[in-house]
Amino acid sequence: MASASTALARFKVLDLTRVRAGPTCARQLADWGADVIKIETPPSVDEAGSMGGPREGPDFQNLHRNKRAITLNLKDPEGVAIFKKLVETADVVVENYRPDVKDRLGIGYATLSAINPQLVYVSISGFGQDGPYAGRPGFDQIAQGLGGLMSITGLPGQGPVRVGIPIADLCAGIFAAQGVLVALLERDVSGLGQWVQTSLLQAQAFMLDFQAARWLMGGEVAGQAGNNHPTSIPTGVFRTRDGHINIAAAGQHIWRRLAQALGGTEWLDDARFATEQARSKNRDALTLEIESRTMADDSSAWVEKLNQVGVPAGPINTIDQVFADPQVQHLGIVQSLERDGADVRYVGQPIRLSRTPSAIVTHPPALGSDTDAVLAELGYDVATIADLRLRHVV
Repeated sequence: MASASTALARFKVLDLTRVRAGPTCARQLADWGADVIKIETPPSVDEAGSMGGPREGPDFQNLHRNKRAITLNLKDPEGVAIFKKLVETADVVVENYRPDVKDRLGIGYATLSAINPQLVYVSISGFGQDGPYAGRPGFDQIAQGLGGLMSITGLPGQGPVRVGIPIADLCAGIFAAQGVLVALLERDVSGLGQWVQTSLLQAQAFMLDFQAARWLMGGEVAGQAGNNHPTSIPTGVFRTRDGHINIAAAGQHIWRRLAQALGGTEWLDDARFATEQARSKNRDALTLEIESRTMADDSSAWVEKLNQVGVPAGPINTIDQVFADPQVQHLGIVQSLERDGADVRYVGQPIRLSRTPSAIVTHPPALGSDTDAVLAELGYDVATIADLRLRHVV
């Protein structure tokens, strides 16, 4: 199997995850070259499958490229024994079971770290490995609500609004991958692995960022601000002749440039708009003034003009327009890989490394497609593998 990168090629990862947060973590490692072995339940044991969504669908394809796949029945003692044999030479195990499930299966951190003290064991859950909510099932939208994000998203007064991507899932997965890398770096010093834990709730609370700081340090509970930036004014969405654009005029210098570019120099001497505090108090009136100018021309014209004078501005693209944008294309975030005579396009990693870049080198594996090869690497012969299949262990 080709390696996606040489950066993490020396590491072996056992991927026990399903749905999104866990697979996101494992994908991050696979895209940088780790040998990620996706472990799934044999279809003879779980006919419905355990991954969520059709295997051929975009969601699954996006999450599971650059991995190998085996089937293994972890409810069978012999399946657990095979898994523990894999653990002996693994660097990382990633799981996102409910907290009690891994111990019930006999593959919890205490058990596996005794087999391999250098193992980095990663647990991603909805709400943490312990505490009053530990037993609850985790779901992205639940975390968005519990973690405060929905209370500050949307237009004022419209009620809570979810973000249009599974941001708690995705951030939990990315933070887990970061935790893996930190633990592997520390292992170089101590020679020991450790238990890395994160959850959708922790990820979402962390992602509140400055809104959390406004409460923790200033006692201010933020509300919905819609498209208006809560502290930088005027920053938001403004109507044009043919649609809408974003303008971000933070600070006095950029505010002056904006006023001049829009032919509104009188605003600079208007007491309602002269200072950031005044603009905050009179935000709605200022928006009307700005839109009285921006609605005189098309979005593309304003984006070009404002950027030329140093005022950050940009279009509000639909998804198809994002990937048609010349800068997005220049950055090369879309990577294509041939399958059955046609190109399949993936979203690649958003990070460039000059010597060890990431690439999409293999499509998501078919269910159990690497079972024989991985078992052979462990020393199982053809007859033994056939017997394991016959008994639904793999």
